Amino acid sequence: MSAFMFNGVNLAITTPFDANDKIDCARFEALIERYLAAGVHGFVLSSGTGMHVYLSKDESKELVAFGAKVINGRARVIAQTSALLVEEVVERTRHAKDCGADGVMVLPPFFEGPTDDQGIIDFYSSVSEAGLPIIGYNVPQAVGVEVTPSLFKQLSEIPNFVSVKDSSGDLAAQASLVRTGLPTMNGADPLVPFALFAGAAGLIWGGANMAPKTCVALVNAAQERKWDEVQQIWKALAPVMSLIWQGDYVQSVYAGAEIMGYGAGNPRRPLARLSDEKQVALRDALAPLIERETSAS
Repeated sequence: MSAFMFNGVNLAITTPFDANDKIDCARFEALIERYLAAGVHGFVLSSGTGMHVYLSKDESKELVAFGAKVINGRARVIAQTSALLVEEVVERTRHAKDCGADGVMVLPPFFEGPTDDQGIIDFYSSVSEAGLPIIGYNVPQAVGVEVTPSLFKQLSEIPNFVSVKDSSGDLAAQASLVRTGLPTMNGADPLVPFALFAGAAGLIWGGANMAPKTCVALVNAAQERKWDEVQQIWKALAPVMSLIWQGDYVQSVYAGAEIMGYGAGNPRRPLARLSDEKQVALRDALAPLIERETSAS
């Protein structure tokens, strides 16, 4: 896992909003500093967990520019630059490059976009002209496009296309991507240790907002092939990582981060605050992590 440019925990960081529903830059900076202190290896700015689809283009650009400036080379920076129009994806990607981002994460064409392999290849070929390493995104349940091993191999021939983040939640499907020998990133929270054991090259992890020290400890143990230690750490993480995957993912991450002291406030409308009933279940699932997060050095 160590040879890949985006190895380790790449935190899909939440985006905080103020009382006027504007990006809260001061709180965002404070969160970044806390996550850096926790040892995260990289950040995904304007991620799905960070409300990408509910940010305007200008807001997303502002977030990427500000976050990259705060991080200032102390961790890797990946910017999500997904958009409906390929021209806008290229524009956002060039902006990310100008801000010093190390790479971009880009959904395949969505909302009635092309679903054939050649259409996907043409799309990412256009994005590659912006000149940053590209992480594709396999989330077929959301966009209707599946990155198969065959398509992954073809995409890897595009200059700057370096990896696919698999958020399908299907370990067998992800393992088939890993078996291509190409760098595959796990994006499904409940699969983390299994994906690492199968050979995933890195993680893009939204749930790590809630317990960054514990998540980093698990990945560091996996890098050292200390699988017994990985198993013990995962026992504490598994309940909450499974719970948030069952629904209301973004709201759950925001609520869980708040519970654990990494609060970004509430997600932006139309996403609602997590219900009281689900908050109770979330607190119970997080209980094994509280001591780990507060006592970890």
